[in-house]
Amino acid sequence: MASIRETMKNTTGWLRDIFDLAVAFILLFVVIDILFPDTTNVINNLGEIVGSFASEGVVGLIALLFFLWIYKR
Repeated sequence: MASIRETMKNTTGWLRDIFDLAVAFILLFVVIDILFPDTTNVINNLGEIVGSFASEGVVGLIALLFFLWIYKR
């Protein structure tokens, strides 16, 4: 029987793989949206997300840095 530490390590690994796959799809959709404008609207959605961070001022900047820190881990 696997220990809790091994189970958490496996679960974290799966979640990281799923997240990396999602980022790869987002990048693919950005390229598709650049080549064929308004196909996926990913660029518009990313612009809205960045705009929402920018409109919140310092709190938005802190939240953005927090998400980047989590992604780097």
